[in-house]
Amino acid sequence: MSASTELQLIALPDWPIVAAADDLAVHSHTALQRAGIMLQSTDVLVYAQKIVSKAEGRRVALASVEPGARAREVAAQVRKDPRLVELVLRESRRIVRMAPDVLIVEHRLGMIMANAGIDLSNVIEPASGDHALLLPLDPDASAARLRRALHALTGVEPGIIISDSFGRPWRIGTVGVAIGCAGVPATVDLRGTADLFGRRTPAAVEVAAAASLLMGQSSEGQPVILVRGLRTGAHAPQPAAALLRSEAEDLFK
Repeated sequence: MSASTELQLIALPDWPIVAAADDLAVHSHTALQRAGIMLQSTDVLVYAQKIVSKAEGRRVALASVEPGARAREVAAQVRKDPRLVELVLRESRRIVRMAPDVLIVEHRLGMIMANAGIDLSNVIEPASGDHALLLPLDPDASAARLRRALHALTGVEPGIIISDSFGRPWRIGTVGVAIGCAGVPATVDLRGTADLFGRRTPAAVEVAAAASLLMGQSSEGQPVILVRGLRTGAHAPQPAAALLRSEAEDLFK
C-alpha cells in the first residue's frame, strides 16, 4: 500500500438480517444504490464474517450435536457446553491452550483462535433455540465469489475482505482481522525499502481493523463497510492465507 492523506470508511445502510442462501452481492448492490454510492474499482468492501457464514448456511443447531467423549472431557475442564466443544474440535487441528472459560485452538484453516471462531451471539432469534455459527469453509474462496458476483452486477471489481474479531495474547479486547481476501494484497512486504531515515524496514497493512470500528461488536447492524482511498499501487492481490506464518517462522508453535 502506498501513502494516502485521506481514507473514507462508510457503513452501507439498512443492511437486512441475512439468512442461508442470501445473495450478499445483491444485498450490497441494493445498499449502495440506496446510499447513492457508485462503486469504484479502487474501492474495498469489508464484510463481517458472520453474514458470510450465515449466507453460506454455516449455522448449526446445538440440539443436533452429539458430543463425544473427548468433547465432554474438554468441556468439563473449560466449563463450556459440550455440544459447542464438539463443534470446536471438529473445526480444529489441535488444542493450543485450555483453562476454565478459555479454549484456544488451531483452526483447520491454520489460524490460532478462541473456540475455532465459532460464535453464539447474533446468530438467530432466541426463540429458535441455541445455534452456533461456524466460519466459512474457505473464506478466500468466499471473497473471490463475492468479487465476481459484484463485477457481474456493477461492472467493476472492488477488493473484498472478510473480517472476523480476534482477541490477542497479552492484550484485552478484540480487533478486526482479515480471514478472507480477493483483489487486494493481504500483506505488503516492505523489507528492502527505506524508512524516513534510510533504515530498511518490514511492514504489513490491516484494513479489517479500521473497518471494525464501524462494524462494532454488538447491535450496530453495520456488517459491510466501504473503504475508499486505499492505494494498493503495484502490489499484487493475495489471499488471506498468505497472512499465516510458515511453521519454520513460527516461534510459538
